[in-house]
Amino acid sequence: MARAFPIEKLRNFGIVAHVDAGKTTTSERILFYTGMSHKIGEVHDGETVTDWMDQERERGITITAAAISCNWAKTLEEDRKNTDNQYTFNIIDTPGHIDFTAEVKRSMRVLDGAVVVFDGAAGVEPQTETNWGYADEAAVPRICFVNKMDKLGADFDAAVKSIHERLSPKAVRIQIPIGAEDDMAGVVDLVTMKAYRFAGEMGMDVTEEEIPADLLEDAQKWRAELIEKVVEHDDEMMEAFLGGEEPGTADLKRVLRIAVLKNEIFPIMTGTALQNIGVQLVLDAVVDYLPAPTDLPDVDGTDPKDEETVVTRKPSDEEAMSALVFKLQDDKFVGQLAFFRVYSGKVTSGTYIMNSSTGNKERVGRIVRLMADKREEVEEVYAGEIAAAVGIKEVKTSHTLCDLEKPIVLETITFPAPVVAVRVEPKTKNDQEKMGVALKRLSDEDPTFTVSTDEETLETIIAGMGELHLDILVDRMKREFGVEANIGAPQVAYRETIQGSAEADHKYQKQTGGRGQYGHVKIRIKPLEALELDDDGEEKKIAKNITREDHFEFINNIKGGVIPQEYIPAVMKGCKEAMSRGFVAGYKMEDVSVELFDGSFHDVDSSEIAFKLAGIQAFKEAAARANPVILEPIMKVEVRTPDEYMGDVQGNISSKRGQLEGTTEVGGKTVVNSTIPLSEMFGYTNTLRSMTQGRASMTMEFDHYEVVPPNVAEEIKKSRGVE
Repeated sequence: MARAFPIEKLRNFGIVAHVDAGKTTTSERILFYTGMSHKIGEVHDGETVTDWMDQERERGITITAAAISCNWAKTLEEDRKNTDNQYTFNIIDTPGHIDFTAEVKRSMRVLDGAVVVFDGAAGVEPQTETNWGYADEAAVPRICFVNKMDKLGADFDAAVKSIHERLSPKAVRIQIPIGAEDDMAGVVDLVTMKAYRFAGEMGMDVTEEEIPADLLEDAQKWRAELIEKVVEHDDEMMEAFLGGEEPGTADLKRVLRIAVLKNEIFPIMTGTALQNIGVQLVLDAVVDYLPAPTDLPDVDGTDPKDEETVVTRKPSDEEAMSALVFKLQDDKFVGQLAFFRVYSGKVTSGTYIMNSSTGNKERVGRIVRLMADKREEVEEVYAGEIAAAVGIKEVKTSHTLCDLEKPIVLETITFPAPVVAVRVEPKTKNDQEKMGVALKRLSDEDPTFTVSTDEETLETIIAGMGELHLDILVDRMKREFGVEANIGAPQVAYRETIQGSAEADHKYQKQTGGRGQYGHVKIRIKPLEALELDDDGEEKKIAKNITREDHFEFINNIKGGVIPQEYIPAVMKGCKEAMSRGFVAGYKMEDVSVELFDGSFHDVDSSEIAFKLAGIQAFKEAAARANPVILEPIMKVEVRTPDEYMGDVQGNISSKRGQLEGTTEVGGKTVVNSTIPLSEMFGYTNTLRSMTQGRASMTMEFDHYEVVPPNVAEEIKKSRGVE
């Protein structure tokens, strides 16, 4: 079976934004215009296609990243007649709420481009900044769409200014709106220097006309700025421009595309998805400026047998197959779906592949293309495509699927650690059996959701990115798995670390009649320092005798075989196990460097278990003398409030151990930026509403961990029953 369309005609892009910027409404318009959905769903009616989960429709927010495949021809009738203008899109509509940030991060890893949606009245909002940062990390080219220009208080110039100040000065207008608020009537395109208006059913009739006289001067001014930015990326065009020659539309588009692909320009477009103005032109811009898989650099990975060897794959159907699993989803009809992006080669249903992350050989049962909650079964998917596989057993997010004969491990996706935890208890014995299965499935799907057991009380603890995150997961447990459970009050995910250095010498020795146990280690511990960066901003390579894992470092400085090589991994394992329970209040320890520098062994009595136990005890002794402290998560909080309540809001933030970081004016409201410990933020939304008569709003996201003050540490210890 051959590929249905050339790879150059494929666009994989995501739609990302802050919660409530109109992102899902924009996605629904896209589905309508591309012929995927014959009836437009509205968020406020609970009938959207991309928000297909019950919880999403009830709450009017996006929770999971929905992936949709569809086709697009250009907007204008004369362009549509040209068969070269037929394109295939894979679109991912990502969540905007901070609690579901993992969905955005994992989507960025497999997308080639992104459309970032902004609220025309609010400009750049906190989650937009976070998502923009993820796109920067993944070097994803972006188009900005200033939406909701029909909204009261919409101000295109103010929105552009906030993009320049908070995201990037490289963002450049390629459109300006015709009117705003109730007068929003269409857009002016600065590349073609034409005006576009939208009429008929759902704005399907798009007409091109001359720019209104009252906007011509503005259009010429902003076009001049656009041309100045674009010509910098082409020497010939720059020379002609300096000689007084203005570039033609085709040349302007060609060089603008080059700049967008290099992340040197982020085009700014505008419209209102709800009133059906401007969305089709965004799709044209996706075709014109965002990359096809072939526009991207070859993907690099490592050889699973030798991590030092770099392996490269080109985005071609002829290459050996490589794909990255970026999401797992439980489907009640077919079981687990493993969503993957193919980077090279092709994946065929019914064939065997390798999961190079586990080393297992797996059979691909079926392959489905994704239409939000609907599936279309296909036999093969090719380089650059996104699909889901059924029947792959031991697979997790970030695993690499590849050719059996030519293995490769692609770079993994890293996720933020959970910051809020609750105790969960099944209501009946029947619920207890089902709860274990449900929690395992949900934690496999979501890397920011973890499940653990309290060693003392044997209670089950679930942890996530926020109260809403855990609320949704408990609700899913009830709806999808039929598990009724009682939930405890939210708890902060504290951590522990050390602030000093210490040494310990521990000899584990037992004689019980027959063969004994003997393990002797000397270790030195200190706070883990960040790796230095080289000239390219990459982390410097670490020495062969150093093992670096997440928040932990182990240095093997054993000389002369005083401890045989086979026992050293057991010492490292013991130290890591000791870190799972801290010494101040029993929280997990992190950011510790352990150096094993001496010890001894016994020819007969030494064993791995003896050295592991010696490692545990030595670590405990050293940690107790290394100034252990409790760390708490600090949240970045943004409150938008009318001026008259600003004093109350700031006073309340200070009373919560918050640090004020400044204020700005946006859309007629004052934005108060601060950092506040998470422990002070439970129930804050209700407090804020009552303090401001429901007129203020807030958003928060995790920022960093910080040492808790001594008086708070004492309270935490008391609550944990630690003297």
